[in-house]
Amino acid sequence: MLNLSIRELAILIPVILVSLTVHELAHAAVSLALGDDTAQRAGRVSLNPLRHVDPLGFLLLVVAGFGWAKPVTFDRSKLQSPIRDEILVSFAGPASNIVLAFLGALAIRFAVSMQGPASGLVLDVAFIFCSINIVLAVFNALPVPPLDGSHLYMAWLSQRNSAAALAVSRYGFLVLVVLIFAGRFTGVELLPIRQVTQSILGGMLRIVGV
Repeated sequence: MLNLSIRELAILIPVILVSLTVHELAHAAVSLALGDDTAQRAGRVSLNPLRHVDPLGFLLLVVAGFGWAKPVTFDRSKLQSPIRDEILVSFAGPASNIVLAFLGALAIRFAVSMQGPASGLVLDVAFIFCSINIVLAVFNALPVPPLDGSHLYMAWLSQRNSAAALAVSRYGFLVLVVLIFAGRFTGVELLPIRQVTQSILGGMLRIVGV
C-alpha cells in the first residue's frame, strides 16, 4: 500500500476508520446484548473511532496492509451461554463488515448508473469501501488466535484444556505474522484472503446486478 496516491489515501483512511469502528462496536454491542457489560463500561459501545482505533495498528494497516484495532474485552462468566455467546460476540465483528460491504456493493450499483463528473469518485469510494470490509471480514474470520475466527474452537478448548488453550493463544499471533510475511517474501499466498475476497465481492456484485 506504500504506492498509493494521495487521492487513494484520502479515500482509504476514512474507509478504514469507519470499518474498524463498526467492527469493534459490533463486538461490544453484542456482548452487552448477551449480558456482559465489560465493553460498555470501557466505553466501547460507541461510534467514536478514538475509542476503537490503535494508532500503531491503524498506521500499519494503511501503509502495510496489516494492522489491528484495540481489542474488545469481555467476561465469559457474565455471558448467558459462555461457549455459544463467545462465538456470537467474536463473529459479530466480521458479520458487521459483511453488512457494510453489501451496502458498498449497493453504492457501486448506484455509481454505475450515475451520470456526471462525480460518478467516478463515488464508484472509487464505494469499491474501496466494499473491498476493505470484505478483507476485514475474511481476515478476522481466520481460525488463528487472536483473530475472531479462533473463538470458534478456543471457547471450547478453554473449558476442556486450559493449558492447551493458553499455548495456542500465546503462539497464534506469531504463526499469523510468519504466514503473512512468508507469503509476501516468497510470492506464494499462504492465506486464502485474496481469493475468498474476490469470490465474495464477485458474488455481491452479481446479487446487486453489476
